[in-house]
Amino acid sequence: MEKHSDTYAAYVHMLREELVPAMGCTEPVAIAYCAAAAREALGIIPDIVDIKVSGNILKNAKSVTVPNTGGLIGVEAAAAAGIIGGRADQGLEVLSEITDEQKEQIHNYLESAAFSLSPTFGDELLEIIVHVKKDGRSAMAHIKGGHANIVCIERDGQPLLQKKDEERSAQAGHKGRLNVKDIVAFAEAADIDDIREPLSRQIEFNSAISREGLEGDWGAHIGRTITDTRGDSVRTKAIAAAAAGADARMSGCERPVIIVSGSGNQGITASMPVITYARELGKTEEELLRALCVANLVALHIKTGIGMMSAFCGAVCAGCGAGAGIAYLLGADAGTVAETVSNCLGIISGTVCDGAKPSCAAKVAYAVDCGILGYEMSQAGKRFRGGEGIIADDVEQTIRNIGRMGCEGMAETDHVIQAIMTE
Repeated sequence: MEKHSDTYAAYVHMLREELVPAMGCTEPVAIAYCAAAAREALGIIPDIVDIKVSGNILKNAKSVTVPNTGGLIGVEAAAAAGIIGGRADQGLEVLSEITDEQKEQIHNYLESAAFSLSPTFGDELLEIIVHVKKDGRSAMAHIKGGHANIVCIERDGQPLLQKKDEERSAQAGHKGRLNVKDIVAFAEAADIDDIREPLSRQIEFNSAISREGLEGDWGAHIGRTITDTRGDSVRTKAIAAAAAGADARMSGCERPVIIVSGSGNQGITASMPVITYARELGKTEEELLRALCVANLVALHIKTGIGMMSAFCGAVCAGCGAGAGIAYLLGADAGTVAETVSNCLGIISGTVCDGAKPSCAAKVAYAVDCGILGYEMSQAGKRFRGGEGIIADDVEQTIRNIGRMGCEGMAETDHVIQAIMTE
């Protein structure tokens, strides 16, 4: 791939734009970010807080612990944390500077302020609107289409910020360039200085939360259970490393994560298995960075057709990415990487997302295991063939089929899951 080509520039841009830090599960953190922006616009702590969220936001914020709140769970807790101690200028790290005193204030504020929660009822799958009021004054912040994409801020009905959809359309155009062959070509041709910053930060941040998950008392201890029961092979360590990061993240760990496709779990799942293989096998920094290019971009490629919010579990996309990255790290060419992806999708593509919660760590483990199995099948000369279910002979058609199933086919599944969760 030519380094001065539009595709090369688009891939570098995607890595820099997608691989950003977030502390805590991105849905409640996005609510906190929106609430913090509304409170800053109001200028005082409100006593009335009206929150509207899309069904997918509610699904992923309902059961996960909000970091830096002393263990609080849910939409209202996330909004309260953003209002009392959030820093809107920190984006998805909005809750990173909350003090111990503010944690106590958050608990008291939930008791004293009037909170209301309702659905947005729109077609937007990712949407948050927070209205805040006090003493006859009001303010509003509106997030749409991306966890950190504030499209509107108002004070007393007057706009302070109004954003159009051009940026969103441009980013979608960049993602439309993704394909497995070009991803591998990019990984081979990339100037390390063009990719080092986002990927090195991913290695640092995601490794830290993975260690926390293995060493601390987080979630259902999926990572530690795998480590304790499945031996010490590099495969076991890779699966456990990803699961442990999700263990910690879903249970309110206050360490930041580098996200992919707007998800910390997907960022951990795509990266930690590749990082673990590289460390265990003594690979160089350059080899690791190039393999992480493959892992992250393949994960992003698969998720793009499905959409940011779906009943299709995003860990599947990231697990396929991890398998692809490991394959590349071990010397695979574009054809073997493509077979790895198709094989993995043939195994695990029916996994559903029923919200963010501790059991996500087990889905992460399963996805990584299937990603590695997809590579092992290819190495053994075995693959799922076109026409077998939704698998096609061409990996790009397989990915399009998965996108169609996840976006269109599972729309009603998503509604049923949301209904069950809110009954």
